[in-house]
Amino acid sequence: MRQVHPELAPRPGLSKAEMESLQRRVAETAVFEDDLSFDPASISLADSGTTTLTGDTDPPLVAGIDQSFLDDRAVSAVVVLRGGAVVERVHAVSELDLPYVPGLLSFREGGPILDALAKLDSDPDLLVFDGSGRVHFRQAGLATHLGVVYDVPSIGVAKSLLCGTPDEDVDGRPEGWQTPIRADDSVDAVGGHPATPETVIGYAFQSRQYDSRPIINPLYVSPGHRLSAETTVDVVSRLSGDYKLPEPTRLADAYADEAKAQYE
Repeated sequence: MRQVHPELAPRPGLSKAEMESLQRRVAETAVFEDDLSFDPASISLADSGTTTLTGDTDPPLVAGIDQSFLDDRAVSAVVVLRGGAVVERVHAVSELDLPYVPGLLSFREGGPILDALAKLDSDPDLLVFDGSGRVHFRQAGLATHLGVVYDVPSIGVAKSLLCGTPDEDVDGRPEGWQTPIRADDSVDAVGGHPATPETVIGYAFQSRQYDSRPIINPLYVSPGHRLSAETTVDVVSRLSGDYKLPEPTRLADAYADEAKAQYE
């Protein structure tokens, strides 16, 4: 994959203030409305040879991205799907330069993910990250940061809520339930992106519940770049299979663990 905005890529050696300043530049560049080369309705987990399309084009290439960790190294995995078929898998092992700091995840994990994405032969139409997008203190989480660097539509799918306030209580909700997440006082207005109590920055989405298991918590999904919050939750729903995580990141998570075993 080719970086369109390499000057915005996360890099080591920055101070906290410099990292936050770079995130604000990323957020100013980000587009939180639909600007897609494909119809979201064409996204499906059906076999790509049998998917019913809304036009004459193939289903989009969707890349799931996740990581495993080995001492002070990250194993970054990318799995690319077309429909329900895996068309490419790559991984990279990279040194970690920073500890985990809430709100600065892209500076810890972003560089290693760039190393993996650089190995792709394909050019995904959509990137799905294990992490936040617009649901972020400066509206520039991991999915926004790297989506902007490549200028590719991107989505953040997080298991915990970094900031913002859901419209409704999220506990014990049935499968398929969703509610908007709105900006709160911890979210900065950046560029043309407001951060008022009316601003929807993502959704809580209950992807799965099982009668035989304890209550499962929702996912927190948000646009990274070139999608609206409403389209983001629709796309994540379309990418949800039999598990809590959407299939692209679930497969990337499994592949990251598989790849990690080679280095232990």
